[in-house]
This record gives sequence, C-alpha cells and structure tokens, in this order.
Amino acid sequence: MSTPSSDFMNTLTERGFIHQASDPAGIDALAAKGELTTYVGYDCTAPSLHVGHLLSIMMLHWLQATGAGRPITLMGGGTTRVGDPSGRDETRKILTPETIDANKAEIQQTFAPFLTFGDGARDAVMVDNAEWLLKLNYVEFLRDVGRHFSVNQMLTFDSVRLRLDREQPLSFIEFNYMILQAYDFVELSKRYACRLQMGGSDQWGNIVNGMELGRRMGAPQLYALTCPLLTTASGAKMGKTAAGAVWLNADMLTPYDYWQFWRNTEDADVERFLKLFTVLPMDEIRRLAALQGAEINEAKKVLATEATALLHGRAAADAASETARQTFEQGAVAQTLPTVEVASAILEGGIGVLAAFGPDYTGLVPSTSEARRQVKSGGLRVNDAAVTDERATLTKADLTPEGVIKLSFGKKKHVLLRPV
Repeated sequence: MSTPSSDFMNTLTERGFIHQASDPAGIDALAAKGELTTYVGYDCTAPSLHVGHLLSIMMLHWLQATGAGRPITLMGGGTTRVGDPSGRDETRKILTPETIDANKAEIQQTFAPFLTFGDGARDAVMVDNAEWLLKLNYVEFLRDVGRHFSVNQMLTFDSVRLRLDREQPLSFIEFNYMILQAYDFVELSKRYACRLQMGGSDQWGNIVNGMELGRRMGAPQLYALTCPLLTTASGAKMGKTAAGAVWLNADMLTPYDYWQFWRNTEDADVERFLKLFTVLPMDEIRRLAALQGAEINEAKKVLATEATALLHGRAAADAASETARQTFEQGAVAQTLPTVEVASAILEGGIGVLAAFGPDYTGLVPSTSEARRQVKSGGLRVNDAAVTDERATLTKADLTPEGVIKLSFGKKKHVLLRPV
C-alpha cells in the first residue's frame, strides 16, 4: 500500500510490527477514522503471560495511543479448555476450570501498564470468551456455524498439517479450536463492533477463518493483521532462556531479572527491540542504534530500562539499573538483588552448593546435574569466588558482612541467600 494515512499503521510499519495484513488500505481507513475496534486473544494456560506475548500487547498499546480505535483483550476462559494446537507437537494439558480462572485473574494485571481500561469510546475492554462458548448448544452450533467450515481446507492449516505430517496425534477437541476462535471473532463483531483481529503470524490461518465465517454469517467486513514470530539474531526463539520463559508477572520473574534479560540482548537485535518494545521516539532509537563498539552497551542499558519501566514502572526499572551498576561496576553486594530466604536452622546444618544453585533454592540453574556441569566449567561463584568443589556446603560462615550469601551463575545472574 501507499504511505498510510493513519498514525496507527504508520507506527506499526515504521517500527516493524507488520508481518501480514488482509487489507492494509481497509485497516488504515478505519484507523484514520478512529473506528478500528481490535482484539487479541490470550489463553489462560499459565499464571502469567511471557515476553512472546509482548508484541501483540504493544500493538494494542499503539492502537490506543494513536487514537485508532478500541482495544479488546480477549481472555480465553472458554478456548483454554480446548487447547490451541498452533506450534505444538503434542496436545496441551487440559486444565481444570479452577486453574483456568486462577490463571486468568493473574494475567489480567499484566495489561494495566500498557492500556487504559474504562467505559470511554476508545478505552480498552477485557472480555472472556467463556461468556458465549460455555453456553453453546452443540447440535445448534454444528448446524449454524460448523456447516461453514471445510474439513479439506482445515487440514491445510499449518497448526493441523504440521502435526499430521510428523505423524503426531491431533485430538478432535484440538481440531475444533480453530472453529471456536473463528466464532469468537464473529461474536465480538456483534457485541463490540470489532473489525480487526491481531496476533502472531502462526495465527494467520485461524484469523482468516474468522474473517470468512463472518462473511458467511453476515458480519461487516472483518480484517486480519499479524506480527512476526520473533527470533533473535542468532536464531533463538524470542523469550526463551536456559531457565525457561521470561514471564511478565513480577512474582514469577523479578524486575531485576527482567531488566537483565533485555540487557543481554545481542548487538544485532538492539535497534529492532528498541522499536518493538519501547515507546522511545524514533529519532532517539536511531541515535542509539548508531552507537558502535563498547558504546552499544549503553543502548542495551537504555533498552533494558525502558522496557522494564513500561511493564514494572520507572522506579523499579531505575532500581534494577542501579543494582546492576553496583554489582558489575563496583563489585558490591547490592541488597536489591533477587533474594531467597532460607531458615537459619537449615543454614546451620549446611546446604549443598549444588542444591543451593538448583531449583529447590535459587533456581539459577535448572537442575543439580547442570550445577555440577557448571562447577566443572567454572561457571558458578559464591561471594564472587569460583566454586571448585561440587561437594562443598554453604553455612553461616559464608555470610558476607551484609548478612547474605551471594550466588552467581555467569557474569550477570545473581541471587542472595538470606537467613531468616
């Protein structure tokens, strides 16, 4: 398309959010009039969203910030009971309704830093598809909705085809997921005049399915827009680390560890991530992207602080930055490092050093076997001294003058053990 007329499409294009769009000109026209009510769906499979969800959250942020329309965060209280097969090699674990509700309650807090919720025309609204999916009559649904779907076409979608090509089982309940997601789009069109669904590029087939169902069921013209599924410059999946997913909830990943995740960005990714995951002006991003050599580390610190401030607030971001400065530049034991409390009685008896680094205590490494491997390669330190004996124990004799034991994995991951 030519240069967009809306700030929304201009922003998404300039910052690199757009992977596919069904009708860029049509989307742009609605955005320019401020009538682009848009939704993104989030299933409740865990108590927190992770960094992989941030792209779509930022797209909803820019929708609202540019005045293009109303954002809808659709919680999958209904679809989570089925399980999205997209990008999966096996069936998702079926969660109980109680677990789904608990996860949903935790996830809801994630959106507040990025979106303004309320009753205004462009205020964000949170909806749960359980409102309509759990009330469906199966036979009526098959007659009124299911008849619009071609099994031949459904078998060509990546979420189905890739599983079948690898001869991995695909359950009937998963096969129905794309029908339910399509129905969500039509239902949101009726209830909220929603015209656009956004999501990751792996959702393209599902979103187009919803557009086509809307056409067959008499909905206004619906639209699709997807963002790329990000990998780092080295090819790693964005948001996956040796320790697991990079969670957005502070009680699952501390603001300091979140800051460190962004600080560890590869040089080649700094400009792209500044565009996607901060709200810095483009001129400032271009200035930071032009830094060379060791100066690129300053751009990484800005990325880390700005991304953390968006999610956890400016005070938490500045505190994380200062903790990192004290820890790395001054070699100090910063009291604001992530802390794990341990009973004094346990420390009296001694904690095996491998266990201290493992999941039972600090979780700096995923297992004691990995801790053992890191000892052999010199990757673990206690109070900045390399661990050389895998049979060593930590006791009160190891406490620093600050009353803690500092455990370090590599140069950038630190946790304090504090007796209570």
